[in-house]
This record gives sequence, structure tokens and C-alpha cells, in this order.
Amino acid sequence: DSALSLGQWSKFTLYVTYIFIPMGQFGFIISQAAQASASSGRVFEILETDIEVKNRPGAQPLGPIQGRVQFEDVTFRYFGGGGEPILKRVSFTAEPGSVIAILGATGSGKSTIINLLPRFYDVTQGRIRIDNQDIRDVTLESLRNQIGIVLQETVLFSGTVRDNIAFGQPNAPQSQVEAAARAAAAHDFIAALPEGYDTNVAERGTSLSGGQKQRIAIARALLLEPGILILDDSTSSVDVQTERRIQQALDGLMRGRTSFVIAQRISTVRNATKILVLDKGRLVGEGTHEALMASHELYADIFASQLVADAADADPPAQARQLA
Repeated sequence: DSALSLGQWSKFTLYVTYIFIPMGQFGFIISQAAQASASSGRVFEILETDIEVKNRPGAQPLGPIQGRVQFEDVTFRYFGGGGEPILKRVSFTAEPGSVIAILGATGSGKSTIINLLPRFYDVTQGRIRIDNQDIRDVTLESLRNQIGIVLQETVLFSGTVRDNIAFGQPNAPQSQVEAAARAAAAHDFIAALPEGYDTNVAERGTSLSGGQKQRIAIARALLLEPGILILDDSTSSVDVQTERRIQQALDGLMRGRTSFVIAQRISTVRNATKILVLDKGRLVGEGTHEALMASHELYADIFASQLVADAADADPPAQARQLA
């Protein structure tokens, strides 16, 4: 009798299942392994790429600085020196303790200037000096230890609030961490957190508000006590009350330091020591707000257009009536 019993049929189908499921999974693993091999090749290609910005032979540590910064005929191109220059023969001097505001349209070269200062890139032509020393003649670590950066998009890491403030000085005593937080107007809200300075921060700081993250970033910069400070426009996306607190903290942070402020709005930099106006990679104007208003047409046009925008934002009912 060739007929299968119910039990034999059940065993047969079970055996077939046990054979074909691993075979199907094996085919999937082969496909994934091929993709992983191709991806790893690209990853290792990046990891093994030679770093273009490195210490020169004989580079010396940069000691304590006064903060005088000079850009001398600086030209910069991406992609190894080919293509259209991003900056074209830019020259200016920032005296110790001054506040230099950088203003211009998107793509004018504002971010490039602040990326060249800590040597995230090297200039294509010209040179940058700090206290009369070419920054390419000093070690990268000592240069970057003298520069504090507070960006518009604040970067926080998984860990405690204290760890984030002391990121650049992990061995700093608690008293210094708290002093930096007080100076950044951050101590009060940190003390109100469930575990104070030991409160864990979610990755990228998602458990904190924008203003709280910004003040932690300012405290981090204060703890480093940098001689040179780079600030992105850090108050463009917060409410008025938070903006006031952040600006007060920034005023304290900039005091006595040479500061570079990337400005999206003229209203944030009217009191700067010097305003640099960039247009398509060229420095087309520099001076105080009053001097530029009197002598520079592009700056006056930008200021006038922003006044109109601010008036529209401040009085939307009036704008609606006008449209009606």
C-alpha cells in the first residue's frame, strides 16, 4: 500500500518546511552579504582617504593669544582647488576683543570664513594669521583649543547635562561647570530638572527645548575659555523671551573675546565692532552699522527690506487689512 497515513504526511510536510525555510534564508543572507560587501568597500574607501588638513612638519603649539585675526587675500575653492572660488581675495583684520559680524545672502561665503578659521579647510591662496602667526604653522589641536563655536543647530550627546557642558573639559570640577552654566543663564532650568546636572539628555537633546539646548552649548563654550569665538545666528528660531535670555548669555560669552557672528538679520549685529558684507564670495563692504548705512547701497537695501519684513511680522492684522 503506497498511500501515506495522516501522520506520515504531517512528518513529510514538516521535513520539507525544515529544509526549504533555511534554504530561503540562506539565499537572503547571500544577497545581504553582497550588499554589505559593496557598502563596506565604500566605507573603507572614505576611512582610508588621506586627510588634507594636517599638521605641517615642525608645527608649533599655539600658546595663549590676544585674539588679533587677519585674513590676507584669502581665496578658497572646494574640490582640491578646482572650480569657481567660494571666497575671492578676502582681506580684513579683527582686533582683540572686537565683534565681527558677517552678513550676506545664502552662498555668499559666510560659513566658509568660519570654517577656514579653525582649519576645517585650508585656504587655496592667501593666509590667515592669529596674533601674526600663520595658522598653518601651528598644531591643529592647539589652534582649535583656542576657538569656541556655538552653532545655530546645537549638537548634544547622549549622557548627562554635566557631560555635555564639560565635553571639551571632561575633568573640570563641578564648581566650574556650574559657574559656566550660571554665566550662560542655564543653571536655574538645570537645577529644576529631575536629577539636576546628572539628568540624562536624549540623543541630540530632544528632551530639552531649543532655548535650553542653546544655553547648554553656550555654557560648554564658556567652560573652554576660548580666545576666539564663532557664533552662528543662534536666536532666529526661538521666542522673544528665550531670545532675550540667550542674547544676554551671548553678551557675557563675547566679552573680552574676539568674536565672529554669522548674521541672518541686521537687527542682531547692529552693535558689532565691524560688519563684513559679502556678495558672491567677495568682501564688498565693511564698517559699523552707521557707516554702512551712509555709504553702502547693498547694506541699506538689506536693512530696508528687513524692516518691512519685521513690520509685517509684528502687525499681521494690519497687513490683512491692507490686503483687504
